[in-house]
Amino acid sequence: MPRKDEESVVLVCSLCGHVVRDDKVEGYSLVKKSGSEGEIVVVEENAKAGLPTTKAKCPSCGHDRAYWWMRQTRSADEPTTRFYRCVKCGKVWREYA
Repeated sequence: MPRKDEESVVLVCSLCGHVVRDDKVEGYSLVKKSGSEGEIVVVEENAKAGLPTTKAKCPSCGHDRAYWWMRQTRSADEPTTRFYRCVKCGKVWREYA
């Protein structure tokens, strides 16, 4: 579970109590707030790490490389939506199949 401790971020494991400190507060974002015991909280340290890249032209800056991922945004019988994030400027756009 993330929590701020003065000028750093402290990540504490809710199972074993292991503590990890990081001096950079801006690198973390809370994706889902925990409302009850047992909910899963996802902390993204670096959202770009681990995403595949492809050749795609950014509509904002014109850069030719982008991270991409797919999500089912409509009903299950509809095709998935592909999202892109520009490697250079961070602009996010989507492509429908």
